Amino acid sequence: MAEQAVKLRCQRIGCNATFTEDDNPEGSCTFHTSPIFHDGMKEWSCCKKRSHDFSLFLEIPGCKTGKHTTEKPVLNKPVATKTIPTSSPAVTLSTSATSKESCPRCSQGFFCSDHGSQPKVPNPTPAVLAKSSADVKESSPPPKKKVDINQPQTCKNKGCGKVFKEIENHESACSYHPGPAVFHDRVRGWKCCDIYVKEFDEFMTIPPCKKGWHDADPVP
Repeated sequence: MAEQAVKLRCQRIGCNATFTEDDNPEGSCTFHTSPIFHDGMKEWSCCKKRSHDFSLFLEIPGCKTGKHTTEKPVLNKPVATKTIPTSSPAVTLSTSATSKESCPRCSQGFFCSDHGSQPKVPNPTPAVLAKSSADVKESSPPPKKKVDINQPQTCKNKGCGKVFKEIENHESACSYHPGPAVFHDRVRGWKCCDIYVKEFDEFMTIPPCKKGWHDADPVP
């Protein structure tokens, strides 16, 4: 009986497929080179495609092809940019407010050409507050599409991405991050488990912190 070939996991960013050494032709892997994170925006440096949502960002198809590999990619370090400090407008506002308080015309309620008029914003009435509270109530989630219980689906939960069948799905089948993902300066991580790292490949290997059902059609 022939020995079954060992399946390996590709380490290229955007691939995550399994392969064997005997079945790894050129062009079988589609991947990205390195990500860029700036002011909440996620962008692939190789194809310039971007997204604010991290889950949608990871679903952008790879733009480069090659062979699968078990070697982790070496990511380019971001170039530090020098920030030129700007004067804060708060100083001007504070000075203007102080001058207005000491102005005899403003203090008596008269219009002043030097400081202008700044009418007070009325406090919202209880009726307005009640309406605002009603508007922010969560609406009932839309019904999910019906699928065959034996149909293979891909889990969309953050940190999972596994293929599953609904007939095999249960309350602890999925290991995932409830989120959200956090990207701040050169640190990235998951707020749900309070783990943060500096490198993107380290971020992708942070183990999920919660168990639950696989979900191929999560409600945003």
